[in-house]
Amino acid sequence: MLLSIDEVGDLLDEIAETIPEALFQGLTGGVILQEEALPDPQPNAEDLFILGEYCHDMLGRYINLYYGSFAALYRDAPVRVWERELRTTLLHELTHHVESLAGVRDLEVKDEIEMELFRSGEDPYPDDEDYSDWDTPEDEEEK
Repeated sequence: MLLSIDEVGDLLDEIAETIPEALFQGLTGGVILQEEALPDPQPNAEDLFILGEYCHDMLGRYINLYYGSFAALYRDAPVRVWERELRTTLLHELTHHVESLAGVRDLEVKDEIEMELFRSGEDPYPDDEDYSDWDTPEDEEEK
């Protein structure tokens, strides 16, 4: 189900309210929901989109989440998938923020390694479950 940018903004607000406020300290520009999609800049990556990014520049420290990227990937997904992916992406970008404050780059390095594996055709997550059918453990209990 394709959610509007306003619906995604509301979901994002609800998600942010469940995250400890301390993780947002020093995030001077907050979390910004950008309307556009952000395709991966690498050649031959037409199905790969950037969902979010942590930014630390002259404007301050902030997180961009890309509505268009979520829409491109999860257009037909139920709301619970949008919520899960928004939460996962926001927490991932907040981890970059906290690491930046601590002066470490562990997640950034891990991301770079995973992207290189992905772009080379290898599965960076061979043990992860396939969510292509959008089922979650809660769905199985309902059946």
